[in-house]
Amino acid sequence: LLPIGKTQSPESLLDIAARKVAEKWPFQQVEERFERIPEPVQRRIVYWSFPRSEREICMYSSFNTGAEDLTAAAGTAPG
Repeated sequence: LLPIGKTQSPESLLDIAARKVAEKWPFQQVEERFERIPEPVQRRIVYWSFPRSEREICMYSSFNTGAEDLTAAAGTAPG
């Protein structure tokens, strides 16, 4: 329910279409397949491509820069 005096605006056609594209294809494939994608369309597809749940964000995020893995593989101690 919305507060009194507040109305909810309907989703734009751009948002609906961008969300449907983002649900089915990675943005990289969209860029490769279509030659000209207007900037506002690109921004909305990227926006809808970003994970929404905290669990998904944590799954795809990492604070590891990879430097620790490289030094361990080389057999040297980090300096």
